[in-house]
Amino acid sequence: MERTLAILKPDCVRQNLAGKVIDKILAGGFRIVALKMVKLTTDTAGAFYAVHKERPFFNDLVKFMSSGTCIPLVLEKQNAVTAFRELIGATDPAQAVAGTIRREFASSKQENIVHGSDSPENANLEISFFFSNKELVENN
Repeated sequence: MERTLAILKPDCVRQNLAGKVIDKILAGGFRIVALKMVKLTTDTAGAFYAVHKERPFFNDLVKFMSSGTCIPLVLEKQNAVTAFRELIGATDPAQAVAGTIRREFASSKQENIVHGSDSPENANLEISFFFSNKELVENN
């Protein structure tokens, strides 16, 4: 079984879409291993997205991710990283496939509702950024 990190971003929480997005995640066959609500500071958002530090969108991303409450989740499923990225769709909701989370709920490429890990290695790093091992529920 593989794990991935999802983050319901501030736009998702602000628009009260968290329940609908979680419903789609569960309908997609994922098991929630951990979930919490957090308010990222610019420092913590910057540390999480440090891999993008040299990209032109970095400052806007950090500002956006620290603009409100986020909900990080650890999800489990066979091929969780790939399956979740398929479920959420392309970064730009206009290019996302019909039925994906971003196509249904996102308003723009920047405010795109949800983050998903891009590899199993990054998933492990990202999970440990938000959750300790004792917070991961092994069996529900």
